[in-house]
Amino acid sequence: MTHYDEYYRVKSLAAKNDVLSLFSAPWLNFLERSLHWIVGWRPTTLFHLVYTESSILFESHVIDILRGVRTGDLGDLSPSQLGRVSELQCETVREENAINDELSKWQEGVSEIVGRTCVDLDEKIQRMVSIVEKAEDLRLRTFKELVQLLTPQQATEFLVAAAELQFGVHWWGLNQDRQRRRL
Repeated sequence: MTHYDEYYRVKSLAAKNDVLSLFSAPWLNFLERSLHWIVGWRPTTLFHLVYTESSILFESHVIDILRGVRTGDLGDLSPSQLGRVSELQCETVREENAINDELSKWQEGVSEIVGRTCVDLDEKIQRMVSIVEKAEDLRLRTFKELVQLLTPQQATEFLVAAAELQFGVHWWGLNQDRQRRRL
């Protein structure tokens, strides 16, 4: 998890230096950029990942589970873990919506920038930096809280699944970009 802390610390510094370049994200492919929510992945994506991985593993072990055999993997989430995941998902959705509202208000003022009537462009940019920082904080907190409520085995499986999703989207997007260039 220390790598994630460092990644978001550096990304926050980048936002303070040039927040708009984070939105264009030239280092990403078209697919990755299309999936972004405020310069990164949507925090609620993590819940879809947990539920999907849990369902797949649960279905593959259903006979064992009916026999009372515990696997300890993501397919074996306890009722209290599922309840906490659900609570965290609701909290995260509320925070995402609040950040979306703040971004919408910022975007409503964009005509001042385009129309060159903006008196304090620096203040508007700083508001955008603040929005990005809130989104980044929500991403990291959600990630950490999910990992904390899982057992070490479940957390490992979750982290592997998250990495596989990230790399899968990246490679699929690169292939799509290559195919589009050939046309």
